[in-house]
Amino acid sequence: MKKILFTVLFAVSAAGCAGGFPFGGSDPLERLRADIDAVLADSIFQSTVPSVRVVDPSSGEVLYDRNSHMLIRPASNMKLVTSAAGLHVLGTKYTFKTSIGWDSLGADGTVRGDLYLRGYGNPDLTTNDLDSLARQVARAGIRTVLGNIVVDVSFFDSLQWGTGWMWDDDPAPYQAYVSPLSLNKNCVELLIEPDSVTNSVRVSVIPETRYVHVRSELTIAVDSVQIPMTVTRPATEPPNTLVISGEILRTSRPRREQVTIVWPEIYAGTVFQERLAAAGVNAGGRVVRGRLPGPAAERLWHEWGMDSMVINLNKVSDNLSAEMTLKTIAATAGSPPGSARAGVWTVNRFLSLCGLDTTNHSMVDGSGLSHYNLLRIDLLTNLLVSMYRRDDLFPLYYTSLPIGGVDGTLRGRMRATLAEGNVHAKTGSIAGVSSLSGYVTDRDGRMLVFGMTMQDFVWSSRHYRMAQDRICGILAEFSRRGRMENGK
Repeated sequence: MKKILFTVLFAVSAAGCAGGFPFGGSDPLERLRADIDAVLADSIFQSTVPSVRVVDPSSGEVLYDRNSHMLIRPASNMKLVTSAAGLHVLGTKYTFKTSIGWDSLGADGTVRGDLYLRGYGNPDLTTNDLDSLARQVARAGIRTVLGNIVVDVSFFDSLQWGTGWMWDDDPAPYQAYVSPLSLNKNCVELLIEPDSVTNSVRVSVIPETRYVHVRSELTIAVDSVQIPMTVTRPATEPPNTLVISGEILRTSRPRREQVTIVWPEIYAGTVFQERLAAAGVNAGGRVVRGRLPGPAAERLWHEWGMDSMVINLNKVSDNLSAEMTLKTIAATAGSPPGSARAGVWTVNRFLSLCGLDTTNHSMVDGSGLSHYNLLRIDLLTNLLVSMYRRDDLFPLYYTSLPIGGVDGTLRGRMRATLAEGNVHAKTGSIAGVSSLSGYVTDRDGRMLVFGMTMQDFVWSSRHYRMAQDRICGILAEFSRRGRMENGK
């Protein structure tokens, strides 16, 4: 009997030592899965579909999986796909250009034809950049332009919204019109300042331009606001007429509101014409659409690097940057004009080169703004694994992602956890959808890939973001060696 008992005790002890858990703890991987399951057992998921997958990119081992094969609406997690394809097709050294051209310049500084402004898909062009181009024109010796300012947008097709975008999101700044010649995110900013002395409201347009017209119907409220302030661009008004209505407290601080404008290229051309005048160049013709007579006519350039663009795309989740990237890869991999449809084809070809199945998803835009997009989390995590293994692309790709508790759309999340300053991930949010996918380093120093989305809910997305942050914390604390006793 003693011999049997000794044999049993020895077998149990050997099994414990072989498993690497001398303190009798459970398998760390089992605990990891149980901890994530506990988060997803919350009552907020009773009518909501969670899709979660965690992978070790070094070995390809799947550490956790829940519904990763289901089609979901990725929201801005689609930008992970678009930016990866953009880096692959265009390269990390690619530059987005904007050019100035003219036919001939007389000795007296007169251009007797038109002055051309052509866009090549830079989503980050600003008024300051147009100032710089205007000064370049002046330094080139141009004093007068007898013709028109011709804006060339032939690099993209003429569709300025994505498939399935919501008409009632207009004129929100996250749904800007898409053009290869874009300025200030194709928005203007209104600075609205109540004056408690005169009991009036002062409205300024930034940049100051004749392209937009503002009509204020705003009234001053003394003690409380009954009708909140709104800024609209009514279809019944002349194009780019902005109407401010409602009430504002007399003691309110100045407010800033961004509003999209229509016909972005004409907006850019108009502001450029105004900046030319400020630089001493008389260009008093009309601003019209047209085409450069040929590449030889392009004389001056503004360039913007891929590294800056992709960081802005992912860190702040800029929809316009994603859409411009999608059409740019189409125009570059194929030929202009770049279209969203051709861009999607180019993305799918890239995914195929990564060894991913492209027959089980639907992509219609680059930003994830459309509810027509359908993606599987297993495809997304497999893409993240593939990018992890790309030494030429991964450093910039990884850097472009928001960092938990530090910057971008994750600035205020994961504070005071091991995920803070650790997680590099892309957020995503549209009605009824909240997503978060990216990379986290565990306690053993290994990087893990995770993808998760929660969809079909009517509660505040804040609850689902908190669940995502808890899961990120669990992953950051994960160790193959398991927890030691007494917290050691």
